[in-house]
Amino acid sequence: MSKRMIIMLIFTGLLFGGIFAYKAFESFMTKKYMSTYTVPPIAVSAMTVALSSWQPHLTVTASLRAIKGVDITSEVQGLIKTIWFKPGQIVNQGDLILELNPDVEIAQLRALEAQAELAQITYKRDKEQFIVHGVSQATLDMDEANLKSAIAQVDRQKALIAQKIIRAPFKGRLGISAINLGQFLNPGDKIVTLQSLDPIYADFYLPQQDLSKIALHQSISLTTDSYPQVLFTGKITTINPIVDLHTRNVEVEGTLFNLDQKLLPGMYGIVTINTGVAQDYFTLPQTVISYNPYGELVYVLKEKEKDKSGNSIYVATQKFVTVGETRGDQVQILSGIEKGDLVVTAGQLKLKNGSLVIINNAIVPSNNPAPQVINDQN
Repeated sequence: MSKRMIIMLIFTGLLFGGIFAYKAFESFMTKKYMSTYTVPPIAVSAMTVALSSWQPHLTVTASLRAIKGVDITSEVQGLIKTIWFKPGQIVNQGDLILELNPDVEIAQLRALEAQAELAQITYKRDKEQFIVHGVSQATLDMDEANLKSAIAQVDRQKALIAQKIIRAPFKGRLGISAINLGQFLNPGDKIVTLQSLDPIYADFYLPQQDLSKIALHQSISLTTDSYPQVLFTGKITTINPIVDLHTRNVEVEGTLFNLDQKLLPGMYGIVTINTGVAQDYFTLPQTVISYNPYGELVYVLKEKEKDKSGNSIYVATQKFVTVGETRGDQVQILSGIEKGDLVVTAGQLKLKNGSLVIINNAIVPSNNPAPQVINDQN
């Protein structure tokens, strides 16, 4: 029994010894691997900081308004006899628009002209009689008053007939017709809209702190989503002499050239006012900036070494920056970086101070100071 016990103890010792030896070897190899393991570099996109021209300006939304615009109506009532215009056509001042039936008014004019003629005969006869003392001065005065009244009645009737013919008050483009031939028109009923489109007004508001940056005859430009590739130019023509008490904004009126009459009253657009001389600033895509409660920062790269393939490996370092105005996809950098710095533009969320990175610019963020909005209706 003692011999068997000894053999069992020997085998047990060998078993546990093997287990302990394996665990010790495993721990040794793990430590060796961990001591030689390094985190692979993180792929980011990057760009070199450079100066770009930055034109200071104000940008504001404007509403367009016709220089002259009116809904043509009638002063008198009547049956529509003739329609002289076509919807959408351009008319000159004084062109015929509409004619109402004047037959009743013409007949009344004939009667008034007959009364005026009779009053003229009576006045002439009594005037001759007055010379020979055949009538009194009172009679002659009464005849003269009747003549003047009759003539005034004739003139009034002629004016009433003239109102039956409606003409364009100014040059412009007509809109959609609101009437039909044979329709009875009441005073004030809309016939058609008439708009003078070239030039055209642009009305917009600016906060009072921007008043010192604008002046009469200052150049402006306007873009609209209807014609995103067209830039309409003009100038400031009126600055309202009062600031709104509730909003502290001042209304400004600009006048734009509209030779092709693409701009229409009621449209809106984006007005840009250049307010100073262009200056050079560092600019970066807005996505480059990491915004934090303690400040804005970017990651600047410095080359550390080359990998086996000869590609550069960089070290990322955080740098706090002071940002200025934004324009399109770009942001103005006032301080914190220098010309020639290599800045991370995408992938910075994976980084920390001292991270190793490689540059892959297959995909880069947009860096357009004036991006175009694409309205896809499909």
